[in-house]
Amino acid sequence: RGSLLMGLSNQRGHLILATGNKSELSVGYSTLYGDAVGGFAPIKDIFKVDIWRLARWRNSQGGKAIIPINSIEKAPSAELSPGQKDSDSLPDYELLDQVLKLYIEKNIDATKIIASGFDKALVDRVVALVDKAEYKRRQYPPGPKVSPIAFGKDRRLPMTSRWRES
Repeated sequence: RGSLLMGLSNQRGHLILATGNKSELSVGYSTLYGDAVGGFAPIKDIFKVDIWRLARWRNSQGGKAIIPINSIEKAPSAELSPGQKDSDSLPDYELLDQVLKLYIEKNIDATKIIASGFDKALVDRVVALVDKAEYKRRQYPPGPKVSPIAFGKDRRLPMTSRWRES
């Protein structure tokens, strides 16, 4: 679908917006040449739970809901197979984003995150996913920096398949 969209974009002179957020980019939860295709990524530096909060806030302004409530409340899914949900392969975003914010934006290592009360298996898994996903983040379209630490600008890891920060 990415190639088709890019073809239409080139034909009509439009720019495709990539829809990935910081939570998905952090753990590599995107498909290269699929949902990662585009020329600009407006929400790439915003965590999933923060996007939901922003969407609810936007809908509360002006008396008319602009963002369909179903897109906020529906269980997130990559929609790669029938009935699939993100929670089938990822922790709940509320929990995932807490760990990601500590690891990425606060630069706290896994040992200290675990010591602060998070489950060791969860933290180890999330950190491994983040460390392995650098190659996908490097191929992602540019977008605005709105957080203290943005991928590609403030945080870059080696692009090897076995390197781990922790």
